[in-house]
Amino acid sequence: MRKLISFQFLTLNGYFEDGKAHTDWTSQGGEQRDFALSMLEKENVLLFGRITYEHMIAWWPTPAAAQMDPEMAAGMNNADKIVFSNTLQAAAWKNTTISSGDLIESVQHLKKSAGPNLALLGSNSILTQLAAHNLVDEFQLMIHPVAIGNGHTLMGGLRHRIPLQLTTTQAFSNGVVLLTYIPSGKNIPEEAR
Repeated sequence: MRKLISFQFLTLNGYFEDGKAHTDWTSQGGEQRDFALSMLEKENVLLFGRITYEHMIAWWPTPAAAQMDPEMAAGMNNADKIVFSNTLQAAAWKNTTISSGDLIESVQHLKKSAGPNLALLGSNSILTQLAAHNLVDEFQLMIHPVAIGNGHTLMGGLRHRIPLQLTTTQAFSNGVVLLTYIPSGKNIPEEAR
């Protein structure tokens, strides 16, 4: 069975984006780039919701991205990608498939099929739905050394408690910390607590 890994950037106070849906507060260093490249080398299939997909396609296939970071741009552009959307009609980014219909059924089918692991990048609303259905096998949270005044919390609106177990930590020299968790039990609905 394929594993589903969620990879998220977070502020110290728990936001994945600011109130204008920006992530310009992230601090990228060489070590983090090397980590991201190592993840791409594992040949995970990249998963996105429509909004994250639109942010990614606005940068990675551009000449500016290829000039600024040729290895990362090549890795992102050459990776197999699935975007979950009921409104997107065509995928202009190389190696991208659109998956429409029931998200949970689609991901359950993907996880049971043969192939490389699945890596969900950003896509908070998709993450929230998948986590609520016990479909996320690993949560990788890259905590940035910044707090912002307003924004959107990770998995906001979740109606379950998801017990997690810390498996690894990695500190980067620029103050970013990667925390990796796995679910440690069944989700507990709010009303059952």
